[in-house]
Amino acid sequence: MRKVTYSMGVSLDGFVIGPDGEFAWTAPDEEVFGFSTEEVAGVGVHLLGRRLYEAMLVWETVDEMPGLGFSTGEFARRWRRIPKVVFSTTLAEVEGNARLLPGGLVDEVERLRAEPGEGDIAVGGADLAAQLLDAGLVDEFRIRVYPVLVGGGTPYFLRDERRVDLELVETRTFGCGVVFLHHRVVR
Repeated sequence: MRKVTYSMGVSLDGFVIGPDGEFAWTAPDEEVFGFSTEEVAGVGVHLLGRRLYEAMLVWETVDEMPGLGFSTGEFARRWRRIPKVVFSTTLAEVEGNARLLPGGLVDEVERLRAEPGEGDIAVGGADLAAQLLDAGLVDEFRIRVYPVLVGGGTPYFLRDERRVDLELVETRTFGCGVVFLHHRVVR
């Protein structure tokens, strides 16, 4: 059965989006970006909400972002290859290798887990992740903790307090101060 992974960048104080709606503090350096490119290679399908989908649309039409100072082409190619399911009640259509669903997140994840396929089912966005956590469907957390305090905004975990035991799978510290934490849910 395919794993469901929740992977996002988060501030040290636990937010994926700051109080001003921004997340520019998650812009990676070359080392973190290379790591993220490798991580995307293991994704078989990506589930996104409207806001994350719109933020990631740039990768549908660009291979290189010369302003970053390092190659982004491989990430763009890998991202375009991944089938995406966008959950939104406000979008009329989606672009690229994506399909739109107005709801039914839990049913869709259960269907995806049951069908044969390679790669993880990645969920991006705190709202979608909270629904899947409440349904007990998240298997792993892949968190990139950025060395910044943003003071508020959208937290990584949007759910009622409930104990979930985790097993540490991997950690990695990058030269820029970002720390990667990979935990598996103990069942």
